[in-house]
Amino acid sequence: MHLPRSTATLIGFSAILLWAFLAFFTAASGTMPAFQLTAITFAIGGLAGVVLWAFRPQAMRALRQPWPVWLLGVGGLFGYHALYFAALRTAPPVEAGLINYLWPLLIVLLSALLPGERLRWHHVAGALLALAGAALVVTGGQGLTLKSEYMTGYLCALAAALTWAVYSVLSRRFANVPSDAITGFCLATAVLAAACHLMFETTVWPNTAWQWAALVGLGLGPVGLAFYVWDIGVKHGDIQVLGAASYAAPLLSTSILVGTGYAAFTSNLLVACLLITAGAILAARDMIFRRRASNPT
Repeated sequence: MHLPRSTATLIGFSAILLWAFLAFFTAASGTMPAFQLTAITFAIGGLAGVVLWAFRPQAMRALRQPWPVWLLGVGGLFGYHALYFAALRTAPPVEAGLINYLWPLLIVLLSALLPGERLRWHHVAGALLALAGAALVVTGGQGLTLKSEYMTGYLCALAAALTWAVYSVLSRRFANVPSDAITGFCLATAVLAAACHLMFETTVWPNTAWQWAALVGLGLGPVGLAFYVWDIGVKHGDIQVLGAASYAAPLLSTSILVGTGYAAFTSNLLVACLLITAGAILAARDMIFRRRASNPT
């Protein structure tokens, strides 16, 4: 795939917009256990890709990849979700969520190891500024208290953040692998999640049409299309800008919950919005100014 860097970055950013609906669809889908929810939604996302094979038969060939590609793809998708769910079960959700949201900053920092990438001060500063905004959203402006009895959960959250960051950065190493391969990774993740569900959870099914609709929406969007477009973004776009911009996800997610009545508005959201926006613009200054220079008025 040959895309302009800025175009691929915008495509990758659409994943962040889709992930903003993750909390809303999850809340609307009922009380389904985490691994069951993962298995079903990843199955929906993977099967959606299979359906498209009828219109793009050549896409099926993308599944023919060497084992390192499969290890990275399945390890990233399943490994991240398994660790994140383990963190939520063994630590308070606010602290676990904030530690987990170190992954965009880790993406920015680890991207310096990629060929052709250069880490500049404004990338790190932008990511840290956006992290402050995300912290304000996640904590609601309240202080954090890390307790030793939850250390296992904290470590799982940190491992989840590192897993997603490594998956995103190493995907650039396999830029020649078509994003259609995500279909296989989603289906494999669904199988592994289903096995974990059968071992550790009690099955709970949606009991209203709205819950089923939310479940399908979750599988098609935040746990489906989002991974395909994210793959395009991290492989061909500006991964440092995407890392910093990812902090918009918790802000947008909370805003959607407020708009749909699942959460209440607070002044912290406005401050967080300013911090995250400023951080994203700072991280993207090279791309913004480069575009202006190439398009003088």
